[in-house]
Amino acid sequence: MTAVNPFAPARLGPITLRNRIIKAATFEGMTPRRVVTRGLVDYHRAVAAGGVGMSTVAYVAVSRQGQSAPGELVVGDETVPGLRVLTDAVKAEGAAVAAQLGHAGPVAASTGQRALAPSRVFSPLAMRFTRPATEDDLREVIGQFAAAARTLTAAGFDAIEVHMGHGYLISAFLSPRLNKRDDRWGGSIENRARLAREVAKAVRDAAGAEVAVTAKLNMADGVRGGLWLDDSVEVARLLEADGAFDAIELTGGSSFQNPMYLFRGEAPIAEMAVALPKAVRPGFRLFGKRFLPEYPFEEAYFLPYARQFRAALSMPLILLGGINRLETIQAGLDEGFEFVAMARALLREPDLVRRFQHDAGTESLCIHCNKCMPSIYAGTHCVLVAPEHRPGHRPTGGPDTEPVIVS
Repeated sequence: MTAVNPFAPARLGPITLRNRIIKAATFEGMTPRRVVTRGLVDYHRAVAAGGVGMSTVAYVAVSRQGQSAPGELVVGDETVPGLRVLTDAVKAEGAAVAAQLGHAGPVAASTGQRALAPSRVFSPLAMRFTRPATEDDLREVIGQFAAAARTLTAAGFDAIEVHMGHGYLISAFLSPRLNKRDDRWGGSIENRARLAREVAKAVRDAAGAEVAVTAKLNMADGVRGGLWLDDSVEVARLLEADGAFDAIELTGGSSFQNPMYLFRGEAPIAEMAVALPKAVRPGFRLFGKRFLPEYPFEEAYFLPYARQFRAALSMPLILLGGINRLETIQAGLDEGFEFVAMARALLREPDLVRRFQHDAGTESLCIHCNKCMPSIYAGTHCVLVAPEHRPGHRPTGGPDTEPVIVS
């Protein structure tokens, strides 16, 4: 067999990426007024200049209710000019640009609204119960995904990633632990996958033929009674048969129940406690380890699960999970994964892909200390990088949160 060249152009549905390395969606913490800022543009421009095939903007909510935190982009007509500046900036550096589109569902607790979910469950984030979605709610959400997809297409995005993981609304419907419904949206895996499939079709139809559409899908929730491989592989089979997605990015864990299952490595309990509101700091210091249990880090930690999907599916798959070296990228591609996605390593070194091209023995400087996690409240960054070298940040250290002004 001939080894796959990570740096050769590759097709993703209707678009061509200059290489097979994707900057995964990582909340940037640079949009306090829910619109594009100069910092956000500079952040993604730096990663694009650093050599990735595509950079993914995270997290774009389909509505105010769908935000997982107050300072997130909410897609709408008023955001198009700023988004167009961002997409133009990324493309000018030779990379494609994607937007991660989602509805936070039960993770939307921090917005002050009663979070929408499949069933009534207690939210530890909001210290209150979620509101079970009605038929009208779900029809509205599906329509919001379609409207947002049209807006993102108008703003020049090459690809749209539908968020179906991490305990967000679609992910919650897939979870037998969170979805206790006995109607057509709950029970069997076909019913629990109904929202995912209807959203996928709505986004595909709205985006048109020239935009790639992908999914970020949980393989496992990392909690007892949650989604696991037997069901998630079946969901992926259903999505493949429907034909709405050009690729699936494989992930795991839950922002709602077990965030560290996604990140692995050290749990930044003390740093997170300092970043949280004063009222909840004492409790988090005492019980934070229950919410953020540590998992040993190993490179490509999702690969054993992802292999089950590669064996079951023929559609393109994107491998995610603690990738630090070109050797690991090459191994994943040679196993049949069409693309790899990187997050923390590129936060540490936005130019890492260029360095891979110049020196195949290069290894990321990211040590997976996860101290970048609490920084989302002040502009996501690696704490080991000096303020003046952080993409999208002022020399003083804070993010440049001035809205993009389009004349």
